[in-house]
Amino acid sequence: MCGIAGFIQYASKVSPETLGTLATLKSMGDKIIHRGPDAYGEFLEGPVGLCHRRLSIIDLSEAGTQPMHSSNQRFSMVFNGEIYNFLELRAEAEASGYSFRTKTDSEVILALYEQEGEACVKKLNGMFAFAIWDKEAQSLFMARDRIGKKPLYYYDDGQQFIFGSEIKAILAHPAVKKDINPEAVYDFFAYQYIPDPKTIFKNIHKLKPGHTLHLSEKAQTITPYWDLSFAKTQNRSEAEIAEELLHKINESTKLRMISDVPLGAFLSGGVDSSGVVALMAKNSKQDVTTCSIGFDAKKFDETEYAKQVAHQYHTDHHELTVTENVTDNLMHIASFFDEPFADPSMVPTFFVSQLAKKKVTVALAGDGGDESFAGYQKYAIDHIENSLRNKVPALLRRTLLPKLASLLAGRSSILFKKGHTLLNTLSQTPEYGFYLTNNFCSDLIWNKVLRPDFKTKLGNYHPSSVSLDYYKHCDGPDHLSRILYTDVKTYLPGDILVKVDRMSMANSLEVRAPLLDYKVMEFAASIPSNFKFKEGEKKHILKEAFKPLLTEEILYRKKMGFSVPLADWLRKDIKGIAEDALFASNSGLSNFFDINELKVLWQQHQNGSHNLSNELWSFLMFELWWQRYMG
Repeated sequence: MCGIAGFIQYASKVSPETLGTLATLKSMGDKIIHRGPDAYGEFLEGPVGLCHRRLSIIDLSEAGTQPMHSSNQRFSMVFNGEIYNFLELRAEAEASGYSFRTKTDSEVILALYEQEGEACVKKLNGMFAFAIWDKEAQSLFMARDRIGKKPLYYYDDGQQFIFGSEIKAILAHPAVKKDINPEAVYDFFAYQYIPDPKTIFKNIHKLKPGHTLHLSEKAQTITPYWDLSFAKTQNRSEAEIAEELLHKINESTKLRMISDVPLGAFLSGGVDSSGVVALMAKNSKQDVTTCSIGFDAKKFDETEYAKQVAHQYHTDHHELTVTENVTDNLMHIASFFDEPFADPSMVPTFFVSQLAKKKVTVALAGDGGDESFAGYQKYAIDHIENSLRNKVPALLRRTLLPKLASLLAGRSSILFKKGHTLLNTLSQTPEYGFYLTNNFCSDLIWNKVLRPDFKTKLGNYHPSSVSLDYYKHCDGPDHLSRILYTDVKTYLPGDILVKVDRMSMANSLEVRAPLLDYKVMEFAASIPSNFKFKEGEKKHILKEAFKPLLTEEILYRKKMGFSVPLADWLRKDIKGIAEDALFASNSGLSNFFDINELKVLWQQHQNGSHNLSNELWSFLMFELWWQRYMG
């Protein structure tokens, strides 16, 4: 696991004052030293500059240092990630006459690129972001893995092209301007993250998962090379599908256990992480190291279940209670996000990564199970809403329900608020209803706090278009398939994987996710929806697959995930920090919002008349980001 950065500066386009140098490369690399503390390398030749920060995982020798160059010196590469099938690809390249100088998976990418060009990405199974400079063609090729495990950002103003694993590396280049993208601000408050390919900055973009980018002096081309299809549905028995599913997850777990450094796992006690730990234990000759995070508040604490799994598989288990550490560490945790990010589970993810790093360098996790197998509570809520929606004639949905919803709007009673939300949701199409149920800042609150001048800048833009576009693009046969696809394209790479990447890299820890193997995900997409969500039971088929490995208590308990006592934090633990940030005289929020209206929301939350924890947390995270990057 590593950090990469670089730039392309074709002479005809670059002004002298913004010219990148070796000092520029070093500054860019220093900004992401936490991603790779073990080694540093740089390359500057002609128009290209490349730098690399290394966290050594495979082939710990100096032979793995990057930038890495092909044997003929034509190609130079920086790479972040792991290629899990590199041994298989290495054997194929050797059989065709390629002679390797290292034992790294990095060199396998170079060999494959020499042999197959840009098509090489289709053979790679892993998490990756890399850039390859072609000295002969004077062109740059970049690629990001299918699911979006590894980040890749780039800046393009028509003169300079600058890229990096994190935005902070790009901001270290003197050419970069920090102009805010108004649409991204709206996206953030709707989703708690900024969906690909946008970032908070106008000229900085994310390369979308499953895409490549080719850059020459004449042109830039972005090309998709993979997509998740739901078009073909399995026509086999539930038992047969469950058996094959377990086999595929077992194979993907074994691939991710290849490491030259100590390896362990995150263990929440939920189905996904417990299943991964069980498979690790079955495929390991040593006790698996497991790490769990707990809270003082019992309803958020899962350590009891994690202990059960740890005991069952005789793991070397470690726990940490984090509540008392939140106040002291919040600013530090937030600093690792280069754009506004507000998923509160980043806090326990940071601490479990910190705990794991004391024991191992690589940790396996259960990420991906919810998106592939319908594990979130929101899918159950969506099912109930659709059942109710189908009982109301279409004409009444479009006419009567919005009127009833408007009558309840603005009422302080929690019951009235829930009634307004439900009626408003039911009046919409299933896809828009799914968006409404899962957005974190209602139009009602947004329009209340928004400054008129910023509203003008937004024009007619609405963040729902992000979700709706993906929903329409999906080739699935039913509604569940389409919302799962939407989450795989938005929530998974934009929230879950960003959170895990930044919090693990903040601690120089590599995290691997067997359930995010693209072969597992493709197989999951082919499983009938009624096997995933069956008679109200979430992740049914995954539980069937894990039945030989886990107890019924683990399989069928209520899901918690990495939930946190956010409402209480804002009223107690971090109240002082939040007030100081939100209502500072020079707050960044005041550029976009009416601070007096924001104070009203704050008081409503403090006196307990409303639970506005998600909204206020988002405002807080935006302000903390602003203070660090724009203040």
